[in-house]
Amino acid sequence: MRALNSSLLSSFSIPSSSFLSVFFFLLLVRSSLADCSDFDRPEMATLGGIHDSPGAQNSADIDGLARFAVDEHNKKENALLEFARVVKAQEQVVAGTLHHLTIEAVDAGKKKLYEAKIWVKPWLNFKELQEFKHAGDVPAFTSSDLGAKGDGHKTGWQTVPAHDPQVQDAANHAVKTLQQRSNSLLPYELHEVVDAKAEVNDDSAKFNLLLKVKRGGKEEKFKAEVHQNHQGGYHLNQMEQDHS
Repeated sequence: MRALNSSLLSSFSIPSSSFLSVFFFLLLVRSSLADCSDFDRPEMATLGGIHDSPGAQNSADIDGLARFAVDEHNKKENALLEFARVVKAQEQVVAGTLHHLTIEAVDAGKKKLYEAKIWVKPWLNFKELQEFKHAGDVPAFTSSDLGAKGDGHKTGWQTVPAHDPQVQDAANHAVKTLQQRSNSLLPYELHEVVDAKAEVNDDSAKFNLLLKVKRGGKEEKFKAEVHQNHQGGYHLNQMEQDHS
């Protein structure tokens, strides 16, 4: 009987070389499955660097993502931030898209800047706020900031940051006015503020801007001068195409 059992076991034995092959195959499958599970995490699925979102300044989708970020932050932190606008939008290709947004929001009557990261996978109808943090108060131009004298005398044009919210507001107003004055069926879109200068006195400011504007597949440059009154309203003084 013992001899019979030994004979049966030997007939079903697996050669050592085949056993090792199966063992390593299973290890390979397990490793592949682990890689697939990690692919759903942005930090493990980065395929490209961060770059500007196309048409971000005029995108309802980007605004929607920013509002979603503010709403999610309010829920998690029991906060009462009010969305104002998107100051800057960038994106990164991951397993989907990771949107990097600089958002202006109102906190207890004061405008502040926040940086948010929103992970989106459209094919799964998936959207998640990854990060939301305070990035400082909204800068505002004053006479002292730009070197103007206290008595209201102007000291000339001063270079100012192109990404400043007031510069962006002035630029968007210029492009919007250009579109209103144009007979073009294709909308003008602000692509970039290439250069910005400002001249400020006690109750108003002027912005001298060099703008890169897109219309359809065509890209053009415009020089614009925009006036901002003491109430915060904007008026386009002049705008002409730059051929340099």
